[in-house]
Amino acid sequence: MRNIKIKWHSSIQEIPKIIWNTFQGENATPFYKWDWLNALEASDSVSPKYGWQPLFLSAWRGKDLIACAPLYLKSHSYGEFIFDNAFCQLAQDMGLQYYPKLIGMSPLSPIEGYRFLFSEGVDQKELTKILFSEIDIFAKQNGILSSNFLYVDPKWMIIAESQDCAKWINQQSVLKLNKEKNFSDFLQKFNSNQRRNIKRERESIKKCGVKIDVLSGSEINTINLKKMHYFYQLHCSKWGVWGSKYLTESFFIELASKELKKNIILFEAKEEQNEHTIGMSLCVRNEDMLWGRYWGSDKNIDCLHFEACYYSPIEWAIKNKIKYFDPGAGGSHKKRRGFIAKPNSSLHRWYDIQMDSLIREWLPKANKLMLNQINATNNEVPFKFEEPKLSNT
Repeated sequence: MRNIKIKWHSSIQEIPKIIWNTFQGENATPFYKWDWLNALEASDSVSPKYGWQPLFLSAWRGKDLIACAPLYLKSHSYGEFIFDNAFCQLAQDMGLQYYPKLIGMSPLSPIEGYRFLFSEGVDQKELTKILFSEIDIFAKQNGILSSNFLYVDPKWMIIAESQDCAKWINQQSVLKLNKEKNFSDFLQKFNSNQRRNIKRERESIKKCGVKIDVLSGSEINTINLKKMHYFYQLHCSKWGVWGSKYLTESFFIELASKELKKNIILFEAKEEQNEHTIGMSLCVRNEDMLWGRYWGSDKNIDCLHFEACYYSPIEWAIKNKIKYFDPGAGGSHKKRRGFIAKPNSSLHRWYDIQMDSLIREWLPKANKLMLNQINATNNEVPFKFEEPKLSNT
């Protein structure tokens, strides 16, 4: 492919919003929209100060932007939710400097869907090859040990993996809805014991005098989102240094913009007697998918987390004909509430020959163990389900 010019950008603001969103197409994953990534930068949630240096890569043919790669230079591994401690330890044992590293993902969001973005009609395979080549050159010139592309879009995976990337399999949780008409229909797939447990958990919230109000789209305002930030930081603070309190209040305020709040759903827990808000959860949606993201409460009410983060969102998803619900990272309790384990894949390139060789020898064994673990987890769930589609595994 001739006459291609490559540029590096230190902010997404250097890339035209209208072109970026056109590359994504309709029903795009909200976490990769220009406005979402810009909100992370504008709110100072993602910045060099916090170890996230935006380094967007673009390809141009003349004056036409034809491809983009969202990338960040990282000085740590926080906020990725794929734990590369073993890689870091190996680098240290070999006398190599593990950081900084290049990361491709939507910062702080373990959301499947990472890919390079392309204009319509271009040769995606050839452009992927060109962009990887530029990334390799940049990394080697700047002493960067690795480039890592996390939560990769399964469709782009086919192209990217052919460019000598190593694949590492991890797991996530997902709920697949099957045309249920209401929550009672959803409960029918569980065994009788767990069906009773879920009903009991939901009923306990009502007995505490708590209700859940749902806010979406134009119903959401800055006041709601400031409340959400309060509960988010309160929840994070309970975990001390492990609390993952990455997002500023400014980011939540940014979510009140017209472009972003159309993808936001808030589940607000209130005391029925006085309408006082005691907790909230925030989910993100597009036409087919719901993602659980943040939650918090200033009252310790048993099962409120399950209601605000799982049951009410599931009920909302059924009503709005959502097909899949990704509840977020972590939590073994998810498998008892309708979620199954599903593999996701990341792609990696290491620029030290010996380290690259050692990890590539280990990865097939690690990936097999992960798939066995996913199968074992799904064999223990108390409900019937369809086998998940493996993300190009």
